[in-house]
Order: sequence, then structure tokens, then C-alpha cells
Amino acid sequence: MAVKVKVKGPVRGLAKHKFIAVAVLLVVAAALVFGAIFSFYYFKYQRIVDARLARPLFENTAKIYAAPFEVRPGQTIGPKFVVNQLDEAGYSQQGETPVSQMGTYSVTSNSVTVYPGPLSYHAPDSATITFADGSVSQITGQNGQQLAAYQLEPLLITGLSDANRVKRRLITYDELPQNLVNAVTSIEDRRFFRHGALSYTGIVRSALNDITPGHHRLEGASTIDMQVAKMFFLTPARTFRRKFLQVIVSLQIDHEMTKKQIFQFYANEVPLGQRGSFAINGFGEAAHAFFGRDVSQLTLDESALLAGLIQSPSYLNPMRHPHRATIRRNLVLDAMVETGSITRQQAEQAKAKPIKLIPQAIDAGEAPYFVDMVRDQLTQRLGNQDYNDEGLRIYTSLDPQLQEAATEAVAAGMKAVDRRIRDRHARIVRYEKLHHLPIKPLVLPQVALVALNPHTGQVLALVGGKNYAQSQLNHALAERPTGSTFKPIVIASAFNTALAGTPLTNFQGVTAMFSPVTMLDDEPTTFTMPDGQTYSPHDFENKYFGVVTARKTLAYSLNNATISLAEMVGLNNIVHLAHQAGIVDAQPTPSVAIGTYDATPLELAGAYTMFDNDGIKITPWLLASVRSPSGDVIANYQPQSTPLLDPRVAFLTTGMMEAVVNDPHGTGYQVRTGFPGIPGFSAPVAAKTGTENDSWFAGFTSNLLCVVWVGNDNYSDLHIQGAHAALPIWTDFMDRAQKLPQYSDMEDFTPPQGVIQETLDKTTNLIATPNCTDDYTAWFLDGTQPNQTCDHQSVNQPNLFQRIFGIGNKQPQQGQNTQPQQNAVPQNFVTVPAPAPAQPQPNQQPQQQMPAKKKRGFWSRLFGRHSNSNNNQNPQQ
Repeated sequence: MAVKVKVKGPVRGLAKHKFIAVAVLLVVAAALVFGAIFSFYYFKYQRIVDARLARPLFENTAKIYAAPFEVRPGQTIGPKFVVNQLDEAGYSQQGETPVSQMGTYSVTSNSVTVYPGPLSYHAPDSATITFADGSVSQITGQNGQQLAAYQLEPLLITGLSDANRVKRRLITYDELPQNLVNAVTSIEDRRFFRHGALSYTGIVRSALNDITPGHHRLEGASTIDMQVAKMFFLTPARTFRRKFLQVIVSLQIDHEMTKKQIFQFYANEVPLGQRGSFAINGFGEAAHAFFGRDVSQLTLDESALLAGLIQSPSYLNPMRHPHRATIRRNLVLDAMVETGSITRQQAEQAKAKPIKLIPQAIDAGEAPYFVDMVRDQLTQRLGNQDYNDEGLRIYTSLDPQLQEAATEAVAAGMKAVDRRIRDRHARIVRYEKLHHLPIKPLVLPQVALVALNPHTGQVLALVGGKNYAQSQLNHALAERPTGSTFKPIVIASAFNTALAGTPLTNFQGVTAMFSPVTMLDDEPTTFTMPDGQTYSPHDFENKYFGVVTARKTLAYSLNNATISLAEMVGLNNIVHLAHQAGIVDAQPTPSVAIGTYDATPLELAGAYTMFDNDGIKITPWLLASVRSPSGDVIANYQPQSTPLLDPRVAFLTTGMMEAVVNDPHGTGYQVRTGFPGIPGFSAPVAAKTGTENDSWFAGFTSNLLCVVWVGNDNYSDLHIQGAHAALPIWTDFMDRAQKLPQYSDMEDFTPPQGVIQETLDKTTNLIATPNCTDDYTAWFLDGTQPNQTCDHQSVNQPNLFQRIFGIGNKQPQQGQNTQPQQNAVPQNFVTVPAPAPAQPQPNQQPQQQMPAKKKRGFWSRLFGRHSNSNNNQNPQQ
């Protein structure tokens, strides 16, 4: 039987009151617990925030500066160029506030007066640069004296990145244009300057979205204060605990700092994308990365673009996704209209502007391979890693304008090289498929370019690879076989013998002083080494020219004739000079003469300075000075120089290298003719091509030396001559360099005392007369020049007697030579008896026993035929 109990009204009320009381107690307890937890973390993070704010939030990383721009009378620059250089260096115009501690300047319509400040790299000596007719007319020092040159303030290249490979340029709030501040607050936090640390409606919205089913995207902090808290004090983990701590830290920093200070920290830390292997943090770095200018110079549309990137820097990257970036930029401009920051008309005008970015290749204008080398040298010389936290100012050798030229020339040239490689690979793949052969993978080559001042050793530009983001391996420091770029060292060693008064005996038994018309034997030859191995070098396309002059040997890059000369000079003498010049891998074997031993592009460039610097070898250098943040000198570095050649030997070798470029059949003649899209280069040049699996071109003018290397990282054969891979890059670079005012004055090489120039007949290699119109010029050590004219020498084809005994003219074998043939024993040779053994001359070592050579036999001489059964070059031990 069911029993019903009826509860009376007072009992029900009591239960209700108890429920309310329990609920209140629970709420109070929860509040107390929350308050206790909040207080605990508040005071805990107060200590953390105070300690963090007590030291700099950003590492005071070392700053890398370029070499100063040198102004000289006659340069085609105007006041605007100088003012731009000074502005970029941080100078202020006189009368402006604040006054820059770096220096000030005053400007008129035809002059600029420079006043270096206490933080300047230079002494505080002012100078006035006067202009007339578009060029510098004179430079006057502060005491009224006329100056031959004046160096402007070095420009900042970059800051050494921190361990996380982040690049930033620190800026102050006052340096930010108002449009940029308005753009950021309009799209990220409209009430930033009016609310406290938190936007409560934003926090609620973020929490609701995070717990909503199906809403997979977690909401971020809604205020700039909270974003700063996350950037500097918390981990990036997206959890409720981190958001709770983010609120606490936001309250702390809002209490400790002003809104301008908070925004300044945000402006220096906010991630804005990636450039190469470095992250771009902050608006200061982004302004340079995307637009190539200081943040204070940003326009309205550029400010809106950067503000728009904050949401998703990778997805909105304007370099890869310009359409997305444009849509986002326009959204920011609309937001600025809504907040009243700009008018609708201003927004529409800004929207109409296309996004104009500096070319992405220009990011190498910061010379990442160069900067890596600077970092390594600083570590070696300063002995610790702490230097990068001390704000040091590192002054280097780099020329930013020339670096840009190098970067552009390499980028354009390697596109053409890659196209040739891809086309060749496609043909090979078609053949392999047709014959069911394994398909070989495509291998694309790498590149290096080194440019020096040949008289100071200053590394003006350096490119270590095609793409720093893809490979940080610096190929300017990679050891590779030098190929025929080594041959000028053989020529210089030969001129050393003439200077020492030591005659050479050639293959015909003729003994004479070496000169450009020394006769050499260019025919297939097999060398038997002391250990019994054989070595059979060959010329390009197996073309042999028989009896040739030394000048033609170098210009045509003839291997067998070069080795023939090396034997006459002595391999030990050649290797001794190579070691002194910095090519320390060279060994005294026949193949050393044609560059089978290794050197880096930087080492080869250093070796070539002895030809362009009166015989003095300058070790390439990057570091000039290290100074404290206040400008005090910590260390200055002086270049190392070593006299290796007599100035006459250096000049005579240079003269023969000029024929490589000037002779229509020289391997470097395309420097003069140019390439599609690359004009011919007309300035005086001495150079040498090189091909040894890789492609080389090394050459110099009176004021600039450049080495270009192209090759595969796996050491496989490039199958491209130096004239078709490295040479176009070199030509393009030098053409760009000559257009810069600091390199426009490329002049003829200056002959020293003791050398003489003669005009020679091409057929006889004797002094030309009006009867011998096909001629050329060559430089001689005075006393070794021809002493007869072409009128006294008849030229006939070799008869049967001459063929039998191997004398007289020799015709080119394999390929046909279109040039007139040269006599085997020209009358200009002053023959002397074979000298008795003498003491070695400077840079000359006792001559070792030469390996045996196998020459052509009787029937080959009789019928002028060569056997090419063994033309393959065996590897050297």
C-alpha cells in the first residue's frame, strides 16, 4: 500500500535556502581558490617580468658594415647620391633634431659638406664635395686642402643573426610612421590605446570558439598586450593554462610599461615571414626585406601590406602569393577607413597601387656567404662566441653595390647554365629510353664568384652558391681542380728563367731566353712516370697545332705545349711559385701544368693578385676593423702581402693573358663579342679560361679581379667549357661593375721599366714591316725581343727532308687551324750553348729528372700523321 507524505511549506523553503547557501559557499570557495591561484601566479610572474624587463629584451647583436664608399674627382655622381648614402648611414642634416651621433651634413645645389660625428668610423675631419656637370669636380678638406679622395660612412649590411636564425632591425616607436601604427591597430586591436591589458569581449569570444564542437581553429589573443606577453614571456603552446598565464602577464606589462613601449616591443618582434633561411621579425627588418628601405619611409599602401601579414605571414607572403597579399592589404585599408585613420579616397588611391617589392634575389645583397665567413673569422680572432652579445660594430671589405651586381649576374647566368644542362639531360633521357638503359638523374651545378681589389686584396663581392636558403655550403671555399686557370703560373715561371738569365732548350734543341715567341711542341705525347705509369694528356677536341709560340699556347689553352714548357722550366720551380701564391695542393708532376690539382676560388683569386699588382701577392681579406658600440677600436686588421714576382714578369704574364681575350681564336674571346643579353666587354682585360670537369674563368682589369667557378657538387663532369658557363657570368658581372662610378676608370695595364712592345708578323713572328700587314703586338723582356724583320724570312711548306727529320713547319692535327703556321726555328731566336748547371734562382728549384716522353715515329713525321690511340688522361697519384 502506497504512503503519501505531504511536505509543508516551511520545510520546502528551508531546503531551498540550504541549496542557495551551498551554492554561495561553493562560489566563494571557488573564488577564494581562484584568487589564491591567481595571486600565486601574479606575484610569481611579477618577479619574472621585472627580471626580464631589467635587461634588454633583444640581443644586442654585432652589426656588420660594408666598406666605405670612396668619392673621387671625376666620378659621375651628384649631390643626391651622396645625400642618400649619408641618410642610409644614419647621418642627419644640419638643423634637424635629434642630431645624429653618427654625423651630420649640409647640402647646397652643387655641394655637400660632411661632418663625421663621435660614432663615425672616420676621424672627425669634415670635407666639402663639389659637383659640376654631373660629376665630382673637387673635394676640399676642412683646412682648405684639395683631397684626392674622401670616404663616406660605411653602410650597415646586416646584424649577425642569433642562434635561431632570426633577423631584425631594432627600431623605436618614434621611427614608426603613423600610417603603420594605425594600420596595425585597425586590423589587430582597434582599442589598443584606450583599453587596459585585456579586451574582455575578445577573451570570451576566444574561449567560446575554442570549446565549440567542430571549431578546429584555436583563437589567438585579441590584444597587442597579450601578444607581447606571449612573445616574450610564455611558450607558444596553445592551452588554457597558457592563456590564463597570458592574462596575468598582460596585466603585469600593462602596469610596468606605457602603451608606446608595448607597441615598440611588438613592432620589433612580430613575425612577418621568411627570407632564405632566416625568419623576418619586426617591421624594421620587413621594410628592408620587402621594399629595400627604412621603416620610416614606408608609404600608406606598404604599411597596410605589412600590417596584413601579421595574421599569416607564410600564407600571405607577397613574394609567393601577391594576389592573397593584395586582398589582405585592401582589407586593412578598409579597416583604417572604419577607424577614421584615413579617408575613403586615400584608401582607394592606395588600393590602386600594385605591390612593388625588391627582387627576391637582392636578399643576397646582404651577402649571406660573406657574412658567414665574417662570423667564422670573428670567432677565430676574438676567441669566443660572446662577441655577438656585445653590440660590436664589424667593419668589412664588402661593396654593397658590387655585391648586388654579382648576385644579379650569377642569378642570370645560372639560369642559362641550368637551361643548357636540362636540355642536354632531356636528350640523354630520350636516348636511354630508346635503348632501355637506366635513366641517370639530373644534376644541376653550383656556382661561386669572388671579386677583389687586386691592389689591396679587399674582397669586394662574394657569392658562394645559387641559393643560400637551399645550401649554405660556401663554394668560394670549396677545393676544386683549377684546370687551365693554372697555366699563367707556368708562364710566369718561364719568364722568371729569362729574368735570371737562364736560357731554355726547346724540343728542337734550340737554346734561347724565354719570350712570347718561344717555340713549343703541341703534339700528342705519352709521359712515362718514374713509377712506370703513363700519362697521355690531350688538347680540346683532340686538335693539335704542331709548333706554336708560347703566346699562342696560352691563348689557345694547348695542354701538350704547356706541359712541354713546364718541363723546360722545371716542375719544381712551377710548384714552388704555386705554393707561394697560395695553391698549396700542387705537386711536381706533368699534369700540374694544366691544373689537375685543387684550389678554392678564393685562393685562385688571391694567386692572381700577383699578376695585377706588380708581382706582389695580397692575401684576400674580409675584416677591416672591430669596434665597440661607442666607436672605440678593439682591433684593426692589416692585409698580408708577399712579393713573389719581379714587376716585369708580372706585366709580361699579364700581356700574354690579354691575348686569351683579344685573339679572335683565344678561348676567352667571347668576352669581347658578348652573349645574348650580355654586351661585349671592351675594357683592357687579362684572363684565362679553365675546364677540368668544372668551368672556370679568372680575369682582371686595372682595378678589379674576378674569379667565377661553375661545377657539380658530386665532382661529375659538367660537360660545358669554361667559355660557355663561367665566362658569361664573368662578362655580365664586369659589365655591371664598369657602370658603377667606383669602377668606371678601367685603364690599360701600365708597363714597368725594362719591357718593350713589338709589332710582329703573324707568319714569321719577326718584327713586322709595311710588307707584312697581318700582324700582332707582344711585350718582351728588353733584350729578348726579335732582332730581324719579316722581310728577311721566307716561309715555305716543309719538304720531304724536313718531314723525315722533324724540322720545319708542322700543320695542326685532327682539327684544322685557320691561322698561318709559324716557323719551327724563327730567326729572332738568339741561340746560345747549353749552360752549365747553375745555382737555383729565387723562386726556382733544382730541376728534377723529367719523365720519359714518347714522340711520333719516322712514318708519322714523314706523312704528318698522329696516333691518337691513347689520348685519355690517367689519374695522377
